[in-house]
Formats: sequence, C-alpha cells, structure tokens
Amino acid sequence: MANLSLEGKVVVVTGAGGGIGRDFAHAMAAKGAKVVVNDVGASVSGEGKDTGPAQKVVEEIKANGGQAVANTDSVAEWEAANRIIKTAIDSFGRIDVVVNNAGILRDRFFFNMSIEEWKAVIDVHLNGSFYVARAAATYFKSQASGRYINMTSTSGLIGNFGQANYAAAKLGIVGLSKSMALDMAKYNVTSNCISPFAWSRMIGTIPAETPDQKARVEKLKSMETAKIAPLAVYLASDASQSVTGQIFGVRANEIFLMSQSRPLRSVHRSEGWTPETIADHAIPAMQAHFYKLDRSQDVFSWDPA
Repeated sequence: MANLSLEGKVVVVTGAGGGIGRDFAHAMAAKGAKVVVNDVGASVSGEGKDTGPAQKVVEEIKANGGQAVANTDSVAEWEAANRIIKTAIDSFGRIDVVVNNAGILRDRFFFNMSIEEWKAVIDVHLNGSFYVARAAATYFKSQASGRYINMTSTSGLIGNFGQANYAAAKLGIVGLSKSMALDMAKYNVTSNCISPFAWSRMIGTIPAETPDQKARVEKLKSMETAKIAPLAVYLASDASQSVTGQIFGVRANEIFLMSQSRPLRSVHRSEGWTPETIADHAIPAMQAHFYKLDRSQDVFSWDPA
C-alpha cells in the first residue's frame, strides 16, 4: 500500500479561504500535514481585504484536531510571497508542499479588456505562482525534496469566451510548471498541474442568461470542489515521487491526463518553401488536423460522472 500520509509535512495553500483551496487545506490537514492557510480575503475580482476567511479555515482545521496558521499576504507581490513561505518556516520549521491556488477573475471580451484587467489577473495567477514557488525553491533545493501543485484551467488548455487574461495566465502556469519540473528534478522536487471542474465562488460569476448558459451552470453546480482534493493530496505525498511535469483534469468522479503540445503532422519540400507552395501544398496537407475554435464545454460535452 502506498504511503499517503502527510505526517511531518508542511503545506502552503494559497487562496485557501474558500472553495477548492479550503478543501485542499482540510484534506491535507486530515492526512496529518501542518497547513499555512493563505488568503487575502478579497472579492472574486481581487478587490478588498479580509482576514476572516483564512482564520475561519484555520479554526475549522484546529477543531478537527489538525494544525494550521493563517496568512493574508498577497501572492502578487514578491516580498509578500516570501512572507507566505516564511510563515511556514517560522510556524512549523520547514516547507514541503506549495499549492498555487490563489486566483481572481476580471472577465471581459478581448477587444474591450483594459490594461488594468489584464495585469491584475496575470499578477495573481502567473506572477503569483512564480513568486510563491520561487520563494520555496531555496528550501526545496537545500532539503532535496518538495512538491509543487499548480492550478491551471481548460480556459487556457482549450479555450473560453471573454477570458484572454485568465486563459493566458493559466496556460502560462503550464509552461512554468513544466520548467519547474525540469529544473528541480535533480533535487527530487516534482511539479504538476491540476485543471479543476467544480462549482466555486469564481465559477459563480459565469453569466446565466440564455438557456445554454443556464444549462451549463446547472451542470457545473453538480461538480463539488471537494472532489478535486484527493488528487492534490496524492500529488503532495511521497507516493507521487515519479509523477512530475504532468497536467491532470478532475471533473466530479473523473480524472483526466491532459495532452501536451507535440507535432501532429509535418510536410517538407527539398527545395524549401514559398508563400505560394505553402498555400498550395502545406496548408491543404495539414488542414485536416487543424483544431476548431472549441471551448471547454465543446470538448467536455457529456455530463459529469
């Protein structure tokens, strides 16, 4: 039987004041981990600050016999991200697992998106994931062990309307996670991504005006955030040492291994290419393999299991 205990491990979960992050924190603590519950307590769009959500989760964990401390620093600032990791070191003496879960939404169609809306989402999701991961890297390297669990989304992996900022950040996290897996492998550090399907406060902002939108929201409501946590616990454990550089999807009781970019088709001409021969030869030869402008719901068109 694989060793899935997290006894003696210290876990940082960002954005853990509610939703998926809260479930991660509870699940990690239930397996014996000491947890730093990080959450700035902001709105879905990243505005405001409230110490309440993080502290409430800490109290819930302690009431169940676990150990946890709260942290309300922002992942979007380098110095603050270092304080998140330092909270783990100061409180529990080490850091073993980083779960990059914090996120905000500023949805708007690309042609109307402001620079502020773009930067705010990139700062929290992509920069925030790098800052927190980088702050932990020195400790992971010196102890020759560690786990990174990074949250991505089918918004970036596949596509969605009105989320250019979010999609770019989430696909950027995939590249970041793979680089972390490659660079940290010799130090026994793993890095993987989870793409969650679940009804949460962030997903609750999806418009539900048309019959199609309403049906999609009802389908999402059937997917509980707690269903994502078992995979995160596994990836945090010693049993997952050989699993790194992967992208997983979790949708209710389904777990997917997501594809990564690889060549689909190639064409060549010994004399080289011109714009004309590309039009006449290359594109027609490859066109059958082109991807459609799918969205997540087009690819995952069946009801959750």
